[in-house]
Amino acid sequence: MRIKQALAVGLVGLAPALTGCLTHVRSVPKTRPADIVLDATMDQLLKQVGTRFEAIQTINASVEIAATTGGGLQGHETEYPSFSGYIFLRKPEDLRVLLRVPVLGSQALDMVSDGKTWKLWIPRRNLAMTGTSEVTKPSQNGLENLRPAVFFDSLLVRGLGTDQIVSLTSDTRVIANENNKKDLIEEPDYDLEILAQPKGQIAHTVRVIHISRSNLLPYQQDIYDPEGTRVVTRALYSNYQTFGDTPFPMKIVIKRPADQYSLSITITKLTLNQKLDNDQFELKIPESVPIKNMN
Repeated sequence: MRIKQALAVGLVGLAPALTGCLTHVRSVPKTRPADIVLDATMDQLLKQVGTRFEAIQTINASVEIAATTGGGLQGHETEYPSFSGYIFLRKPEDLRVLLRVPVLGSQALDMVSDGKTWKLWIPRRNLAMTGTSEVTKPSQNGLENLRPAVFFDSLLVRGLGTDQIVSLTSDTRVIANENNKKDLIEEPDYDLEILAQPKGQIAHTVRVIHISRSNLLPYQQDIYDPEGTRVVTRALYSNYQTFGDTPFPMKIVIKRPADQYSLSITITKLTLNQKLDNDQFELKIPESVPIKNMN
């Protein structure tokens, strides 16, 4: 017994010497806990998401939109100048995006959709496109795969569908203090995973809504492909402002990983639930312009 005790004491005493020559200490960014951490149940989170979605029937937004194409697969990125313009949205699926050329102010792009078909008119290139809301023949030019549904699905975070199920998990993200970028904060979040109804024992992911526990508002939404195997759209939300009783993000970044492009939308003026007439969603392409079918 005494021999075993002596051996144990000896090993403990040698540990610092043995490990000291094997370990290596390196510096990592220092983080701190969040000042505010709010709690909510799954039912409360679902109710809040659904209430915000139902509260918005129309959107009339003045915007600045900047596009970036390329990425790791191409080995380079191209940043385009920021365009000012307007986004009109009316439920169930009407959308119009109007953009103007920087400095000159002439019309750069006009796109409309009713959720089933869409039209695009680019005057400076004398180019018009039309097609369905789904991309059946993807273009190597990622921006040519842009469809109105990308805007519609990213601007609004939908609630739980009647034919969907949900699970709740939690995680932590590290964010920088807006006033001091060196102040890194570990902020817990809630992740609402929306799934399609299971087929047998298999259910695939439709969307994941990432909700900050500092304010219980979505800061990110991941939208998956029909098979639920990969993210096709990732929308990031920040700079919330309240309109009536409805908070809305004034900065939205839309990332399309497969198409290798992203859109950064800054809302400079926003009106919710204003009556929008049918002619605000009509686009007349000049008869002299050839129309490219993008089905």
